[in-house]
Amino acid sequence: MNGLTENKKFITTAELKDMGYSYYKIGKLEKNGLLRRVNRSTYENLSYKGDENDFFSAEAFVPNGVICLMSAARYYELTNFLPDTVDVAIERKKKVVTLPDWPEIKIFYFDPVRMDLGVTEVREGDNVFHIFDIEKTVVDIIYYRNKIGIEETSEVLKNYLKRRDRQIDRLYAYAKRLRCEKTVRTYLEVLV
Repeated sequence: MNGLTENKKFITTAELKDMGYSYYKIGKLEKNGLLRRVNRSTYENLSYKGDENDFFSAEAFVPNGVICLMSAARYYELTNFLPDTVDVAIERKKKVVTLPDWPEIKIFYFDPVRMDLGVTEVREGDNVFHIFDIEKTVVDIIYYRNKIGIEETSEVLKNYLKRRDRQIDRLYAYAKRLRCEKTVRTYLEVLV
C-alpha cells in the first residue's frame, strides 16, 4: 500500500509533504508509475478510482483558474452546446506553463475585478474546482457575446430566465461592477 488516496485525481507537492512524503519518496512514487508530474507543484494520481471530470484537470493545470463562459454555462445547464474545450479564466498577469493534450483548455485573461467576482468552489469528494456562479457566467457571456456568438448568448440568457433560482438583482449588480449594465439591460429587455 502506497498511502495515496484513490479519491483524489490531482495532488499538490504541498499536500504530499503534509502526508509525510519527502521529495525522494515523491520521486519514487513517480518512478513507480503511481504519480505523473503535471507541473512544478502538482501531480496526477494514477491510482485514482473516482469519476473523471475535465474540470479537475483544469484546476490542476491552471492554478488559480476559474471555469468560465460556455463551460460554466454547460455546467449550469444553460446551453445544449457541447464545448470541445474547457474555458478557464485567469488573471491577466498570470502565466500558464503547461497545458494538457486532453482536455483541451482555452485560457481567457480577465482583469482582477472580473476575476474576483462570483467565484464559487465545487467539491466532489476529495476533488475541487472553482467556477463562476450562474449570474456571473451570464454577465460574462453577454460581455463576450461577439467571441461566443449571438445565438449561443441568447440561448444561455433564455435558459437563465426560465430558472426559478435566478437572481436578477445579483445579475444587475455584477453587470454594474463590470461596467456592462446597459448591454445586459438591453439583452434582458429584448427577451422578457
